[in-house]
Amino acid sequence: MNDRIRTDIAHNARVWNYWLGGKDNYPVDREVGDRVTSFHPSIGEVARADRAFLGRAVTYLAAEAGVRQFLDIGTGLPTADNTHEIAQRVAPESRVVYVDNDPIVLTHARALLTSAPEGVTEYVDADAHDPATILAAAGRTLDFERPVAVLILGILNFVLDTDEARSIVRTVMAAVPSGSHLVLTHPTFDAELGGEGNIAAMEFWNAHATPPITARSRAEFASFLDGLELLEPGIVSCARWRAPDGAEVAQYGAVGRKP
Repeated sequence: MNDRIRTDIAHNARVWNYWLGGKDNYPVDREVGDRVTSFHPSIGEVARADRAFLGRAVTYLAAEAGVRQFLDIGTGLPTADNTHEIAQRVAPESRVVYVDNDPIVLTHARALLTSAPEGVTEYVDADAHDPATILAAAGRTLDFERPVAVLILGILNFVLDTDEARSIVRTVMAAVPSGSHLVLTHPTFDAELGGEGNIAAMEFWNAHATPPITARSRAEFASFLDGLELLEPGIVSCARWRAPDGAEVAQYGAVGRKP
């Protein structure tokens, strides 16, 4: 087994996979996942809402905005309706680059995520903290002269310093042209979305799992989208983005367009 794969400590990608009903996880992941759920009973709903938001956003970008290139930073373990499957269902020629630095994610991705013949799917082993490396590697597959949809779902919460998180977003978005989009989700402690449950859950997570996590306010989330044109309905619970009947979860979601 890859010596970077730790099975003695819970890891976010595998726990998230467990909450989504997947099988690519270990006993330690399930144990921590269950304990987090005891603090935050709706966490499984958050995971499913985040995934459904991805589907709606990518479908819109491919079907209505005409985007044909996608950079998915922090891929996570493959599950149903991955980014390239959604995009290539609409536009088979879509090019998708997945980025993750978790070896178990990369192993599964290379085995399971296969492109439509007309399009391209590639995988980059890189850390979200290192946007320069991400851009250099992604540039071998994506044309940064044409619009790119940058997906950063549930990832900036693992970048504990808010200034660094903003810098990551700015660096990536500076490299893509007008007409590109940023698709973003992030957990919150904000009471109006029921975020109080995240407090004890994240304290437990940070004591028993990896990597450390944080939540942010609506204002902090909005700062990641500075300079972009927010698509309707703006910043909302990710469960409510273009799904007005969705049950709110404590995870913000938004899509911004680079003017």
